[in-house]
Amino acid sequence: MTIKILVATHKKCELPTDDIYMPVQVGKALHPDLDLGIQPDNTGDNISVKNPYYSELTAIYWAWKNLDADYVGLAHYRRHFSTKKGKDKFDCILHTDECKQLCSQFDLILPKRRRYYVSSLWNHYKDTHDITHLETTRKIIEAKYPEYVNTFDNVMKRTWGHMFNMYIMKKELSNEYCKWLFDILFELEKQIDVSSLSSFNARLFGRVSELLLDVWIEYNQITYKEIGFVQMGNENWPKKISHFLQAKIFGKKYAQSC
Repeated sequence: MTIKILVATHKKCELPTDDIYMPVQVGKALHPDLDLGIQPDNTGDNISVKNPYYSELTAIYWAWKNLDADYVGLAHYRRHFSTKKGKDKFDCILHTDECKQLCSQFDLILPKRRRYYVSSLWNHYKDTHDITHLETTRKIIEAKYPEYVNTFDNVMKRTWGHMFNMYIMKKELSNEYCKWLFDILFELEKQIDVSSLSSFNARLFGRVSELLLDVWIEYNQITYKEIGFVQMGNENWPKKISHFLQAKIFGKKYAQSC
């Protein structure tokens, strides 16, 4: 069983050395002089130039078109799958033996769901970003994949979702997902003008895809296993909560990552 979990990064950082991990320099086409000494996302069939808008999806696309493995996945330089907790976060990152055992039992491994409690996925996006992104996405699904519309609506009503575009999936399933996902996103790109958006807001295709993953999983009735993840560095939870409440109560849209 061959497993390759891409670790998307755009800068020098400490990376896991386990054989299942493949660090990928995303957005390489836009930064040809920056060589991180790892696999770039601009070889073969690729969308590296779209990285400012698609974020880590340029790594997923590269794997879809160019990577041969039984299972393929995605993690981030700041966020990794984990099944345990400890003081040394790198010691907690999912290792080969654990991953092979999970993949022998499940076609899909996901990070634990993120709960929003007081807000549905649709309303959370409406509060924090431009809801026309999702409205347009729904219209595209209605036109291209009408059988998915009810599932899309049901998932958008949930108060939880699997975020970060992180997964470990059997390659043939990942291929099917990517074919569906990028068909929708490329059409969305045609219908939304990103030229006037800030760099933060222009990353909308990566955000929309986070919500579409559960739509595809739910419609196709893919069974999965949730495991934990470890955040490298500290998350500023007071700031996150403050931004969430300002968006929810006062309608102040997100303008930066936190």
